[in-house]
Amino acid sequence: MSKRGPATSKKLLTGLLGAPIAHSASPAMHERAAEALGLRGHYQLIEIAGADAAQLSTLLEGVRRLGFAGINVTYPYKEAVVPLLDELAPGAAAMAAVNTVVVRDSRLIGHNTDTTGFARAVAPLLAPSNNAVAVIGAGGVGKAIAFALASRNVADIRIFDSEPGRAEKLASLLVARSGARVALSVEDALDGATGLVNGTPVGMLPNREMPVPATLLHERLWVADAVYSPLITPLLAAAQAKGARIMTGRELAIYQAADAFELFTGLAPSTDVMGEAFDEVMAARSSAYYAA
Repeated sequence: MSKRGPATSKKLLTGLLGAPIAHSASPAMHERAAEALGLRGHYQLIEIAGADAAQLSTLLEGVRRLGFAGINVTYPYKEAVVPLLDELAPGAAAMAAVNTVVVRDSRLIGHNTDTTGFARAVAPLLAPSNNAVAVIGAGGVGKAIAFALASRNVADIRIFDSEPGRAEKLASLLVARSGARVALSVEDALDGATGLVNGTPVGMLPNREMPVPATLLHERLWVADAVYSPLITPLLAAAQAKGARIMTGRELAIYQAADAFELFTGLAPSTDVMGEAFDEVMAARSSAYYAA
């Protein structure tokens, strides 16, 4: 157990907007990081399904006025909140997707720490050159993953989405940054690929499906999944069985949270402390799942 910081009266109010989010490990990670830095942190889950633009605008106005340092945003609102903010950081503006909203001088500023977090997480899996990575999903998470890969100089990014228009839009956003292209199928995306990333919710409990057929996985491929509930998704289990290297959603969850915390506070949190909190949440969830 890590050492905790001294008690203080300084409060930090942050939160998460999305649905479903009851499974989120973010409250534990952010509150533990705040405590270690001597802050009294509260991370509020704001779970609202099916919110339209007017409802989202009302929610964001509450964030602006109620003393929040900021909030994280997750599925399905990472793109929907973009036109409702006062300002976008360059990275968020480039991809038109936000996972972190910071309150500064009563202005709502959008950032994307999924991108910076995934760029940190994926670095050990990438070869020095000649990386060809299939990205499944072109929504908010898929966008962040693709931009992160481009920031790591991956020149061959194959994007597949069940809605081809979304894949085409993402590829067009990346054209000046990398060799991104739209894949016509998952088979096309994985043909000759060195890596595969799932940027969809497929495989998140209670869903037990896979975003690609197990027959396309092999030992020369590395496979990453943005889903972390469960840590070993059906996709990752199948990849392991084929001898592929895998990366769970743990690292992305921790690094994106750490980058968001720093934006909220101006303080760099301990990723070890956040990782410890994440692991405790996952261990408790696993015990409850198998006891049921």
